[in-house]
Amino acid sequence: MRDPKIRPRRSLLFVPGLRPDRFSKALESGADIVCVDIEDAVPLSRKQEARDLTLPLLADEHSADVEIMVRVNPLSTPDGLRDILALRNSNVPPKAIMLAKPGSSAEIRLYDELLQGSCAEIRFHVIIESTDGLENVMEIASASERIDSLLFGAVDMSADLRAQKTWENMLYARSRVVHAASRFDLDLLDVPFLNLSDQAGLEDEARMSDALGFTGKASIHPKQIPIINEVFSPTPELVSRARRILAEFEKDETGLVVLDGELIERPVIRSMLRVLAIAEHLKTLS
Repeated sequence: MRDPKIRPRRSLLFVPGLRPDRFSKALESGADIVCVDIEDAVPLSRKQEARDLTLPLLADEHSADVEIMVRVNPLSTPDGLRDILALRNSNVPPKAIMLAKPGSSAEIRLYDELLQGSCAEIRFHVIIESTDGLENVMEIASASERIDSLLFGAVDMSADLRAQKTWENMLYARSRVVHAASRFDLDLLDVPFLNLSDQAGLEDEARMSDALGFTGKASIHPKQIPIINEVFSPTPELVSRARRILAEFEKDETGLVVLDGELIERPVIRSMLRVLAIAEHLKTLS
């Protein structure tokens, strides 16, 4: 049941681009994704230093179990253009980049055009964190076949919306991004939980994100990873149920089955196949 197109993206750990000393520890944290951040985590005066420190990290061989990416500056900024040039000139470009603050699908297509040649295999992970991005999220999500996931950026989004960054206030925005990610079969990660001393709050928010349709959550500290991974991993009960549902549909000819008294329709097969694919990946990694 292992689908090579599906991989666990339960947890993402950000590493500041100016702190390469934290990179090895991040890779050992248990996070499914490690993202070196040369955008928000780096002041304007030190962007070049962050590039110089970050790109050599990617030249080494790393475990395929951890997805590694770089969060670059927006193309609308001088440093975003410098990031693109640095990627094109790199002997070993990253396998993936995180695209910050896109407002339209045209920006994604421009990345696609600029990152060809030695950069043609770079995958995209797109942050939806502005009102323009939220308005155009459907077009953005389908702008390139290189997009693997969306991320919801509640901090910048709440500022753009002139709203407080509470779960209730951000529910509409989150739901709109969930709609786009599910429509185009993309993974979707939620914003980091910023209170490092509130592990219970982290778990509560992660569980709400999971219930809403997110496939994972970003983080800013390794100690958050175990909770996030636990929340977004299929439980043994869910895996067992998925197998039973698929077995029932294999025997069914009507498109409807009843399991434990619940009527289940054929569209649920897609999500059950995903549950089993993730479970198989995790079994292989453990």
